[in-house]
Amino acid sequence: MLEILRRIVQEVSSATDLSAALNVVVARIRAAMKTEVCSVYLYDPEIKQYVLMATEGLKQTAVGRVTLSSSQGLVGLVGAREEPLNIDDAPSHPKFHFVSETGEDPFRSFLGVPIIHHKRLMGVMVVQQRESRQFDESEEAFLVTMSAQLAGVIAHAEATGDILDLPGNKKKSGKKNARFNGAPGAPGVGLGRAYVITPAADLSSVVDKVPSSIDDELKRFDLALAAAREEIKKLGSQLEGDLRPEELALFDVYLNMLDDNALGAEVKQRIRQGNWAQGALRQVVKEYVGHFQVMEDVYLRERATDIRDLGTRILAHLQGNDSSEIPVDFPANTILVSEELTPSMLGEVPADKLRGLVSVKGSSNSHVAILARAMGIPTVMGVVDVPYAQLEGLELIVDGYRGLLFSSPNDELREEYQAIYHEEQLLQQDLQELKDCPAETLDGHRIPLWVNTGLITDALRSLDRGAEGVGLYRTEVPFMMKDRFPSENEQQKTYRLQLETFAPAPVTMRTLDIGGDKALTYFPINEANPFLGWRGIRVTLDHPEIFLVQIRAMLKASEGLNNLRIMLPMISHISEVDEALHLIYRAHAEVQEEGFAVEMPDIGVMIEVPAAVYQIRELAQRVDFLSVGSNDLTQYLLAVDRNNPRVADLYQAFHPAVLSALKIIAEQAAVQKTPVSVCGELAGNPLGAVLLMAMGYDMLSMNATNLPKVKSIVRGISMEWAQQLLGEVMQMDSAPIIVATIQLSLEKAGFGRIIGPQSPAR
Repeated sequence: MLEILRRIVQEVSSATDLSAALNVVVARIRAAMKTEVCSVYLYDPEIKQYVLMATEGLKQTAVGRVTLSSSQGLVGLVGAREEPLNIDDAPSHPKFHFVSETGEDPFRSFLGVPIIHHKRLMGVMVVQQRESRQFDESEEAFLVTMSAQLAGVIAHAEATGDILDLPGNKKKSGKKNARFNGAPGAPGVGLGRAYVITPAADLSSVVDKVPSSIDDELKRFDLALAAAREEIKKLGSQLEGDLRPEELALFDVYLNMLDDNALGAEVKQRIRQGNWAQGALRQVVKEYVGHFQVMEDVYLRERATDIRDLGTRILAHLQGNDSSEIPVDFPANTILVSEELTPSMLGEVPADKLRGLVSVKGSSNSHVAILARAMGIPTVMGVVDVPYAQLEGLELIVDGYRGLLFSSPNDELREEYQAIYHEEQLLQQDLQELKDCPAETLDGHRIPLWVNTGLITDALRSLDRGAEGVGLYRTEVPFMMKDRFPSENEQQKTYRLQLETFAPAPVTMRTLDIGGDKALTYFPINEANPFLGWRGIRVTLDHPEIFLVQIRAMLKASEGLNNLRIMLPMISHISEVDEALHLIYRAHAEVQEEGFAVEMPDIGVMIEVPAAVYQIRELAQRVDFLSVGSNDLTQYLLAVDRNNPRVADLYQAFHPAVLSALKIIAEQAAVQKTPVSVCGELAGNPLGAVLLMAMGYDMLSMNATNLPKVKSIVRGISMEWAQQLLGEVMQMDSAPIIVATIQLSLEKAGFGRIIGPQSPAR
């Protein structure tokens, strides 16, 4: 059923309009459940009537013509109760209403489920059968799951009148310059020669063709798919000596996408529908890419790059122009440059020759940036203005701290960065010695340093750097890795691994933070303003069936370890906390009834919406801890989308208003005697960490890469010194001046090489 659900969702997502989507749903569900009728009734709240909008099994002439009042018949009963109705003898039910135009008189069995979106009734989905029997639990669960998918499609059609069709990316290029600005992908500096790598094929140039033999096309595609699998395996194996098995799991993600039940199956379906292999591949890849490009969240949006890379590699094998077997003589100090770097490209260069990475597209959340940080390779992403095709063989300097790229540097610049490179090597040795030392100031103030994780890769890297716990575990990452909602058992195993890895240290698991800017392919959400839309706790409270399964999985995973903490994202109303707590206590009782000896974990909320800043007292009275998501809080306070290049410079983490809000939060939490932490990027910035500690935050959670540097600075200053610095900067009214002041103070204290080059006010 899960596999069938995945296919239906994919097909519905590619439908051209709502009518086509509904027709797909009723046809596929009828076939999947082996029933005789499947129908969808949409509810019009203005006239308070249900309208039959699609059916397989009833008379097609009734579509669009048959209506029922809001309280009429079994359909009306399902909608009124907002819960499934499963009966084996529909005509004998007191609410049964016979509609002669549909021709439904011979059908006795009835299963109806409400279609609900954002707590609003959208319609009712019904399956019927001639024989008298009740549909079993799995069939009922399947139909409920499908109705949740359909609810989003209907709501989207209401808002747009159409399924969103994203235009293709337009390549950006700019005038060549000695210095180019990008985004930091992995810290460090790299000096070397550019090697420009380009895709072996171009999907966008492929046209549709009717094949002379479908069987021949299927065979060609199978061969290309097998060759691509072997290529990915080979590239992954070349990195085995430099990455942990858990980090190499990113290549398993690629292989899973190539599975016959995923991308491969859909391409074959298009071939059978009458397109040649190349055209079918282009269609499927374009649809996959479209799903991810609509997402505002950069981590999830980066998966479009992975899909494109896979499609390009398969196409290269289909066209017979694969060059993977041709030996390449890479420079001894290679700076790998591409329009869009991918993990598989990274595997093509011998690790001992790789000095840096440069990508025109992408961000610090791309898979290649994740691997680069794991391997310690300086990386700059999103260098949109660089004429990358003209860099071949040129001398380059990659500044992964500030996201800068220099070409053909002069002697002075080269010597400056060469000195930084040598300092880095010495610094890494010094920082490694601090791994097991506490983050304690010279005058005895202790502040635990935790980490933010999403993959088991992050967790293992964190332990290597002396992390004392997890301040933020992003549970949406495991959801993102699948093509359906993971089951309770699957989630339990994933969470157990994280909890065991850090036990007995605490692990703070944020409940599913999707919606708007982080939609899943199998749960698409498209909104005009996603950052102010349906996301975080708003989604999961609207779908308690998703929330409860996740909480139950977390609780079961914590049995015998009891190091779980649960955190609720995007809280803006006290009522959201009350509703979530009610569900968590309910899940805890259910888990205990099943025989799991699980303690009630600490519950906390994220402070990332300005409204929450002014409700600290009320929130603290309800939960065990508070955690500030400084990234979103800054974005909302300043009304700036930091991923929008037009206003990115206005996103200033050290803006006086942001610092004032952070200070208020810490002070109010202290009054309520409720622990408060920061789990945004500011906590991992050595400059920000000093201020946050001085404000009174009890714990800081950060990227594992930054933890040793923050610890080194904490151990080298006194709390009194940090508080004096805080008092000084809180009187300032300019973010750049605040940054310069903190940086100068730390440099005078002897931390110049630790803080490294800083981007102004960021």
